[in-house]
Amino acid sequence: MSSENTNRRQFVAGAAALTLASQAMAKSGGMNKMAPARVIGANDKINVAVIGVGGRGAYVADKFDKYAQTVKPGACQIVGVCDTYQKRVTAAKDRFKCKGTLDYRELISDPGVDAVIVATPDHWHAPIALAAMDNGKDVYLEKPMCHTVDEVKQLMATVKETGRVLQVGSQTTSADQWWKARKAIEEGRIGKMIMSQGSYHRNSTEGEWNWKIDPAAGPEGKGEDFIDWKMWLGKAPKRSFDADRFFRFRKYWDYSGGIATDLFFHVMAPMNICWSEAQFPVKVSGSGGIYQFKDEREVPDTFHFMAEYAKGFSVVLTSSMANSQHIPGLIRGHEGTIIMVEHGMFESSTPFITVKPEKRVMSADYKSKFGEEVVKIDVEQKDIMFEHIGNFLDCVHSRQKPTLNVETAGHAQVVITMAVQSYRQGKVLYFDEKNFKIVDKPVKA
Repeated sequence: MSSENTNRRQFVAGAAALTLASQAMAKSGGMNKMAPARVIGANDKINVAVIGVGGRGAYVADKFDKYAQTVKPGACQIVGVCDTYQKRVTAAKDRFKCKGTLDYRELISDPGVDAVIVATPDHWHAPIALAAMDNGKDVYLEKPMCHTVDEVKQLMATVKETGRVLQVGSQTTSADQWWKARKAIEEGRIGKMIMSQGSYHRNSTEGEWNWKIDPAAGPEGKGEDFIDWKMWLGKAPKRSFDADRFFRFRKYWDYSGGIATDLFFHVMAPMNICWSEAQFPVKVSGSGGIYQFKDEREVPDTFHFMAEYAKGFSVVLTSSMANSQHIPGLIRGHEGTIIMVEHGMFESSTPFITVKPEKRVMSADYKSKFGEEVVKIDVEQKDIMFEHIGNFLDCVHSRQKPTLNVETAGHAQVVITMAVQSYRQGKVLYFDEKNFKIVDKPVKA
């Protein structure tokens, strides 16, 4: 077995203690043996299990169920649900009339399960996805794809090694505007790419991620109030139960990257699609602070970053959870600019993208190809959530790469994870792509 595979196996075993994947490896003497997957016929219904059925997980599960009822009847069915909070397990089990458990290992080892939806807190995304793929399951993995840069590498290696389908659940990447922008850039409508910009802003009186707390719930709770806190923590630092951390995990670094991983993923994933070639940054600087919501949170309520890329362009993203005004999402080139979302909301629909030529530097060749006037290119309107789900289910049958595959998502994940680390360390960071790690000094070409 290669050293890369050995490292990945050690990662799975350490991240998800005593998973069935690591047990199987131990029994086989460390040999690289994957659990076989069920052969799914062209007309077979795909059996889906949902791991993490809080607000987002329950929503995604419901969308999968409705897709199979209204868009493509019989495409899939929910056959199992899991959460570390018994109340959520019971509600989801009753909703989908299926198996329910507090232990995800029961679902990923079930030969009747073809695919899993992973909608847990961020620090569990990679460990569960890795174990699921080792057990022959395809994975619909909620954004962010994972919690660390090392996990990006592990997920990329595992998809390649196992041949499983992994779709990252940033459904906005199934919208048409990014693909129209990609085509326009490939045609040469903006010339040399110079800079991409975007934002994600929200505002609420209670502050972002202050979701409702069930006061009776916890590890000492009885019946429906029981929370398996030890399982929930996983590889995160051990600590006594904290209801704010459990119900409002996005406010804490141990389980989330805050704005960067929750919201900027919806900006950076589409950007990597627009660029025609997903790319890793070479230099990243993050800044911001807790300016408004001075509660228990560790993550900033206002956050920005700038990233530079080897091919000679940069990205600037800005956000605040205390102000709702966006800036346009666009890509600037030397000969033109493409505005993908003039309203700035990367998850919202737009009727068209706009191409604005740079008339002062326009060459005769550019003018003959594209003219000199502003052009609006129509965008197809569709339900992007159903589109994203349908793409994943189709790929489970066809074994093709999905829209937001592990490589494209991985390039987005690296830059936002670097931005978080830059903010926390208070310094500019660099990416050593050859060795796949974040470093403190520029990497020699």
